[in-house]
Amino acid sequence: MKAMILAAGRGERMRPLTDATPKPLLMAGAQPLIGWHLKRLAEAGVKDVVVNHAWLGKEIEARLADGAEWGVHIAYSPEPEALETAGGIATALPLLSDVPFAVVNGDVLTDFPFARLIDAASRLDGVERLAHLVLIDNPEHHAAGDFSLDANGRVHDEPGLTFAGIGVYHPALFEGLEAHRPAKLAPLLRAAMARGQVSGEHYRGLWHDVGTAQRLAEADAIARAWI
Repeated sequence: MKAMILAAGRGERMRPLTDATPKPLLMAGAQPLIGWHLKRLAEAGVKDVVVNHAWLGKEIEARLADGAEWGVHIAYSPEPEALETAGGIATALPLLSDVPFAVVNGDVLTDFPFARLIDAASRLDGVERLAHLVLIDNPEHHAAGDFSLDANGRVHDEPGLTFAGIGVYHPALFEGLEAHRPAKLAPLLRAAMARGQVSGEHYRGLWHDVGTAQRLAEADAIARAWI
């Protein structure tokens, strides 16, 4: 299985920190934020990773290089400007092959065991199941939540839990989207949910959204304990 890390965001809420440093390269402990994902993906056996970028993309490529520092191989999907999540994924599809792949937001810190995504990918068939989402308890800054999870492991378009920005997708979910065109992920997921094609799991471990300078400081404190 391949994985994609979303790293194209501008990080407006974290300016001026992100004026000269792309958000995924901000430090949390001994690693840039994205480095923790690369490390944990490698430990889970996921060695081929696609990273998209837009803002300060050359800095991302210069720092991560080919990924050997983390035991992975990185392919890059540059975007002249951020294409939203689905647009970025659709553009990167030629690098992701024609089988299910994992996608992780580059601006979260988590100890989620990525090996679970490999098992989830094996259950996506492009017909009955198009996506598998990791959901978490609602953080204070997103108290309303996004989706709900039923007893059979199906995800529904009703508030209840928060989408963690970690998922596995079948390429068929993005059928019809044009590469290099902005497109949001949520409408695709909601349409698939309405057809019963999205499964999920509730993760209760560490998940920390790094969306502000204060939350970056908190992520840094958490990651220092991992050193």
